[in-house]
Amino acid sequence: MIKISNLHKSYRMGANSLHVLKGIDFNVEEGELVSIMGSSGSGKSTLLNILGMLDEADEGSYFLDGVPIKNLSEKQGAKYRNKFLGFIFQSFNLIGYKSALDNVALPLYYQGIGRSERIDRAMSYLEKVGLAQWASHLPNELSGGQKQRVAIARALASDPKVLLADEPTGALDTTTSYEVMDLIQEINDEGRTILVVTHEHDIAQMTKRIVNLKDGLIIEDTVVSQVRALSNV
Repeated sequence: MIKISNLHKSYRMGANSLHVLKGIDFNVEEGELVSIMGSSGSGKSTLLNILGMLDEADEGSYFLDGVPIKNLSEKQGAKYRNKFLGFIFQSFNLIGYKSALDNVALPLYYQGIGRSERIDRAMSYLEKVGLAQWASHLPNELSGGQKQRVAIARALASDPKVLLADEPTGALDTTTSYEVMDLIQEINDEGRTILVVTHEHDIAQMTKRIVNLKDGLIIEDTVVSQVRALSNV
């Protein structure tokens, strides 16, 4: 599903250059649930941005579902993101003046899907995350856990190949974090490929594989015995 080879990325810092990724080799098979860990400055955010087609490597190759991701125009990048990827953010990134239902339906609008079908599909995903009765509520009327569930439903709505979750539990208390991870595990059980960036070891143990970055290199890549989230609640 994801194949990365010899990935390098540097940023200009005035007269100097900061070499952030230093030759990353990284593959993810369809249906995997992988966590990416690393301290601040390790390169995990840069790697996630490249995986999400929000940035581009200086050197190396990136294939997503067999498609080479390189030298994309802004329009091509948007098209591939919409086709291949769903994003889940720590800060939820919901539109405050739109209902939960309209937030979930938004990606379908950009796919050119008619309103009636958008609403039907959005409602089905709200039902999937247990929030159908909250469909008409605005984000400020929802708890943190409910907001993240809406964000997960929105990420799923366009039926992406891969979900990229950037610190999806970072703004949540422990119990709510485990409930969100239980939902992520259920989605993965259905065969969806998911990458989770986290700094929390207990959250990483709820995935099936942990990739550790340090100073722009993968220092450890380990298959782990997955802890089911709700066993900790």
